[in-house]
Amino acid sequence: MTSAQSKNSRSLIKNAGIIGLATLLSRILGFVRDMVTANYLGTSIYADAFFVAFRIPNLLRRLFGEGSLTAAFVPVFSGYLAAGKRTEAKEIAQTAMTLTAICLTLITICGIIFSPFIISVIAPGFSATPEKYELAVFLNRLMFPYILLISLVALAMGILNADNHFLTPALAPVLLNLCMIAAALGLTPFLGNAALALAIGVLCGGFAQLFLQLPVLKKHGFPWRPRFNFRHPAIKRVLTLMGPSLLGLAITQITIFCNTLLASYLVDGSISYLYFADRLIQFPLGIFAVALGTATLPALSRSAAKMEWDDYSTTFSLALRLLIFITLPAMAGLILLSKPIVFLLFERGHFGAHSTTMVAQTIVAYATGLWAYAALRIIVPAFHSLQDTKTPVKVGAIALLVNLIAAFTLMHFFQHLGLALATAISSAVNCLLLLALLKRRLGDEIKITGLPRAFSQTLFATAVMTLAILGLDQISLTAPGYSSHLYDCLRLILKLVTALSVYFLCSRILGSPELKELQNLTSRRRKRKSTNT
Repeated sequence: MTSAQSKNSRSLIKNAGIIGLATLLSRILGFVRDMVTANYLGTSIYADAFFVAFRIPNLLRRLFGEGSLTAAFVPVFSGYLAAGKRTEAKEIAQTAMTLTAICLTLITICGIIFSPFIISVIAPGFSATPEKYELAVFLNRLMFPYILLISLVALAMGILNADNHFLTPALAPVLLNLCMIAAALGLTPFLGNAALALAIGVLCGGFAQLFLQLPVLKKHGFPWRPRFNFRHPAIKRVLTLMGPSLLGLAITQITIFCNTLLASYLVDGSISYLYFADRLIQFPLGIFAVALGTATLPALSRSAAKMEWDDYSTTFSLALRLLIFITLPAMAGLILLSKPIVFLLFERGHFGAHSTTMVAQTIVAYATGLWAYAALRIIVPAFHSLQDTKTPVKVGAIALLVNLIAAFTLMHFFQHLGLALATAISSAVNCLLLLALLKRRLGDEIKITGLPRAFSQTLFATAVMTLAILGLDQISLTAPGYSSHLYDCLRLILKLVTALSVYFLCSRILGSPELKELQNLTSRRRKRKSTNT
């Protein structure tokens, strides 16, 4: 590895670490938010109504904001920055913000008007319970402006990430969680409706996230000013790339839509089981996989723009190896500890023991595909960095077909668990096909190195960690003087600490390069701090 490649690797890990730490804070607050939500709503019809209503603007956010727009914009924008055309990049950024604001305002207006139709389509089973249907329509109308706000936030985050600034964008979701928690606790006693209070919190969170980004954009030389140069070649290129990317993400969201639609026909609470399980699955994904994918896209885009394929290969290979290093033990931990985690986080108020069991089982079903969900966060941006948004669409269509067949088949036997298993199966198909096509497309220009070694070492360390957790289950611990809830909490903490200690010790004995990379980054930060003091 050359010094330049080593520098790029350190930069990737550093940026992923910044995003991961900020995301960790956000996820912790997210769990607090979910605990508050579970306490007030449980898995009742009010919870189902809120989650469906919130899912729709979230779906559009992933399509237009953090999805197709960011995926198409960042590679093009990074190319101008890499070429030293900063003034022109500023014009591109301002034009993109203006165009996004106009388009999403129109979409928001249409969404508010047609909310009854949207709810009828996405959750047709709600029509059997008028109260649930009417509440979902009202909440959807209230939260629809969130798509406008969060799409502007996502574009601002893409601009800052391309300019190698990751901290402020990564902290944005913290504000959403804070606003939702504050709204649930502060407004529910006055409104008498926790779902309504949470919806108001969502809207406030959108404004807070946008106002956080604007001063930082200005500081980096990209102040938001209306600019209407929609014929700029870069804007045309972004729009051209957005088409296939939008279609590809639409396929992903159609998968979620189909699962929600099917779950609406199952027993009350099924949508909530899937929601809470997905939230816990998103914890390791958000802290590391999403963080690493966010840091990888600008890095790969810069290497592709300069045709530095050795750097491209080094960055891509390192990202995949780090994902393996984190994802396999996380998958094992979620499967083994799903029930105590759900019990401690959510079982209170309207969230009872039956809900705990259902959500824990759903986590196990989702967790079987965690490796695929994580790898897609790296592989799809790799195609986008090459300004290829068509291949993920074609493969996504195949994955959608697999999901539909699996969902229809498995839900008859396993209810909502079948929907979670179908998601895992289709994600695995998507991941493996894309990886094979990426390798074939780049041929000798990209060399994915170290994966067999990383997988075998990580699998062995994970197996030892699993045995340690199972061993603790055989030990009967007494807790005189402690409440049952505190005892369960301490027992879970003991298992987590033991699991992490055993895993990292085993990885160190095996000489894992991924662990060394993370340790080297930590030691360099300590040296810089000691030098500064």
